[in-house]
Amino acid sequence: MFTDYYELLQVSSNANSETIERIFRYFAMRYHPDNRDTGDEARFSEIVEAHNTLRDPAKRAQYDIQYKDHFNLRAKLTEEAGNTRSQEQDSVIQAKVLSLLCVKRRQDADHPGIGDVELEQMSGCPREHLRFHLWYLKAKGWIGKIENGMFAVTAEGVDRVNSESRREPAPRRLDHTS
Repeated sequence: MFTDYYELLQVSSNANSETIERIFRYFAMRYHPDNRDTGDEARFSEIVEAHNTLRDPAKRAQYDIQYKDHFNLRAKLTEEAGNTRSQEQDSVIQAKVLSLLCVKRRQDADHPGIGDVELEQMSGCPREHLRFHLWYLKAKGWIGKIENGMFAVTAEGVDRVNSESRREPAPRRLDHTS
């Protein structure tokens, strides 16, 4: 797990070595285990580790590469969280998986399961993304794993598919007066 040493020391990633040293001394005195009022051994150890990494130019350069990767990952998460289109795509994939499992159960009630590799192929959703959708559908109680390890729709899942299909407006037919 990534630890943000800059956040821990409450300094900018552009902070110079003198600033890092000054802030380290302040926190070291504050959290040193010998300090009866504010001593915190765990916090002190984290601060020492951050200081030891950021004060050494080679270690800091190596850490900064990880920091930038982590920062870029957080930026992607933030971007995706604000993207309503991504959430709509999630709903479409979940509906598709649920429908596939519902049709499979309807066609072969004795063998209603579909494996995750087959679901990946049929849904067009890569495995790393499909895992999220399977988790969600399972947590909602709409799908479950059967004895052979395959996924199958539950009665609640069938109800969900049926309620969704009733919500969608029926296609409008054109008549000769239109």
